[in-house]
Amino acid sequence: MRPDFNNSEVLKEMRLSKIILVLAILPMMAGCNQTIPKSALQLSPESMELRQLQTRSFDTSNEKKLLTAGASVLQDLGYSIDESETALGVIVGSKDRDATEAGQVAAAVLVAALGGGAMAIDKNQKIRASLITNKTKKGTNLRVTFQRIVWNSYGQVSKTQSIEQPEIYQEFFEKLSKAVFLDAHEI
Repeated sequence: MRPDFNNSEVLKEMRLSKIILVLAILPMMAGCNQTIPKSALQLSPESMELRQLQTRSFDTSNEKKLLTAGASVLQDLGYSIDESETALGVIVGSKDRDATEAGQVAAAVLVAALGGGAMAIDKNQKIRASLITNKTKKGTNLRVTFQRIVWNSYGQVSKTQSIEQPEIYQEFFEKLSKAVFLDAHEI
């Protein structure tokens, strides 16, 4: 024989089990709703200073000529042009250099002499430069950034960093200003 169930009791139990299930899931879902802190989206004063160091304005609306002059300056500084998309206002160049530092070599020799075994030292580096242009009402802004990737004697990446020395940016922009001036006056 079949027991006699009251439909309203079954419905009440089903509703109660659904409510319990929802109440159990709500705390888990609350953990998923994370917000980004406002400070995460704000630039630090140092980053604004760096951006000013990396950017110059030029009184020209011809982005292509400005990028061409920038590419020439990079080549004069020993860079090879890796990517060039003048229609988008982007040029990327790189150069390979030795990254050996006397202090690391001395430390490696000392560690080996004390029986510590072989120690990895920085060996090679690739320095990358990126040029990006942006048209403004008064002309064109050009931003250059320099980064380096360093590999150690085991072939592992030991450093990736932005290069932030003001002298490097000043040298680049001095040469670029001369190139743009000479090009504008067709000298």
